[in-house]
Amino acid sequence: MATTNNILLKEAKGKIGKDIVVKNYGNKTVISKYPDMSGVKYNDLQKQKQRSFAEAVAYARSIISDPVKKAEYQKKLPKGKRVYTAALQEFLKRL
Repeated sequence: MATTNNILLKEAKGKIGKDIVVKNYGNKTVISKYPDMSGVKYNDLQKQKQRSFAEAVAYARSIISDPVKKAEYQKKLPKGKRVYTAALQEFLKRL
């Protein structure tokens, strides 16, 4: 892991390929190796939660891809709230 004050990376964040991750902590930029998650073993509860969230994402995507449903959702929401986020929240609350 390296810390830098490089002007090119000052506002950068995210991944570069599957090699490097750039993170910002306060006014410092940290460059680290991309994490290797291949050895992670998820327990049954974690797997179930991942499936539930995948279903919620599919539901939210179905809402935003249908202009009529999206417009109906938008009417119910306060200004600035995103339809995708609201649909995710609604689905997950029903679980």
